[in-house]
Amino acid sequence: MASSIGNEKSVNPVLRISQLDALELNKALEQLVWSQFTSCFHGFKPGVLAQFEPEVKAFICLILWKFTIYSKNATVGQAILNIQYKNNLSQTEKYQPLSKHQKLWYLIFTVGGRWLEERCYDLFSNRQQQSFCKIKSCIGFGSGLLKLCGLVNFLIFLRKGTFATLTERILGIRSVFCKPQNIRQIGFEYMNRELLWHGFAEFLIYLLPLINVHKLKLKISSWCLPITGLSNSENTLASHCRECSLCGEWPTMPHTIGCPHVFCYYCIKSNFLFDMYFTCPKCGSEVHSIQPLKHKIEMTELHV
Repeated sequence: MASSIGNEKSVNPVLRISQLDALELNKALEQLVWSQFTSCFHGFKPGVLAQFEPEVKAFICLILWKFTIYSKNATVGQAILNIQYKNNLSQTEKYQPLSKHQKLWYLIFTVGGRWLEERCYDLFSNRQQQSFCKIKSCIGFGSGLLKLCGLVNFLIFLRKGTFATLTERILGIRSVFCKPQNIRQIGFEYMNRELLWHGFAEFLIYLLPLINVHKLKLKISSWCLPITGLSNSENTLASHCRECSLCGEWPTMPHTIGCPHVFCYYCIKSNFLFDMYFTCPKCGSEVHSIQPLKHKIEMTELHV
């Protein structure tokens, strides 16, 4: 009864990216299991697993094959993405599970081939006979030929979208969706907010360099502070000479711009170079000319 239900299931093609994601998930699972397994031997002498590493990896892959391909017709990565292997050699378009021969050959090609490639050098490295050297060279040539065929198969897969690996093409197994894919309801509210804020940030980044923030600050400060009336008397000028109108400290190399206020030379020069329309923050007078202060102000007056 279950087989009849399984045969009636329709198949849906799988996207290329989903098949590649399944392969990457399989590799990540194998690396995770291997790292967890090797962590159990941290207390032992270093190099305990090095001698039997290919056999241990093959045994772990055998266990994974038993509970994935053999039992569920899908790898772990495929099961996560709702994908299964279909017997593509069957004449019907309905879903057909893998045969036992396909599962066994899948084990031989994936696990056995990887083990042989890793053990090939150790098996024939110490053999000096001519026959062993020929076998080693034949295995190396076969490995290179298989990698070339794998590259050609991958290029064909990118064009047609079926058989992501050479093993799948040789065995005639194809990745299909287990269940029909429902239409995804995607909300774009979050994306719209992100686009709005990114656009607003880019607008500010473009606008801020065009605004003279320093001049705006000085303008606001001149509005908030009481404007000092212009006076040409020496006493008034002397009283303003005790501090720079920009930094508020004792003026270094005091200069004036034509108003009764005094500035450090570096303060007024840097501000005037930055803004040619600079005005005095105290009284709002424009810069007519930067002239050194002619009145003598002693340092002792700072303490008066």
